[in-house]
Amino acid sequence: MGRKVQKGDTVRVDYTGRLENGEVFDTSIEEVAKENGIYHENHSYAPIEFTVGSGNIIEGFDEAVLGMEEGETKTVTVPPEKGYGERQPELIWKIPSEAVSGEKPKEGSYVSIQGRPAKVVEVTEESITLDLNHPLAGRTLTFEITLRGIA
Repeated sequence: MGRKVQKGDTVRVDYTGRLENGEVFDTSIEEVAKENGIYHENHSYAPIEFTVGSGNIIEGFDEAVLGMEEGETKTVTVPPEKGYGERQPELIWKIPSEAVSGEKPKEGSYVSIQGRPAKVVEVTEESITLDLNHPLAGRTLTFEITLRGIA
């Protein structure tokens, strides 16, 4: 038996994240990205490295690697409260159209508001509705995680 991951360890993991419907939304594995139509040329596909318990990764993912051994693979379901949080209605903002200079943004696009990405939900003559919630807020996520190493 190998050493088990403990809080404070720096680990390297490969992962694939799926939505409730099984759709892959993120992965560290190039092949998986290509197979699922989410491959981006400028993205570096490699195991991610983080320190367990440092708060640099979502809580449910962080907790999932505790106790894993090198080479082990596990699948974990992460509820919104241990992922990207619940959707917050107060993060839906309606602003007057004239507050936006230049070309009006298109529905479905993203704009930056106070340094945060905001999805353009609706555009009318009078107003623009923006959603500042994280795109994965309110979603239950499933991750397949393989521990590649403990530093």
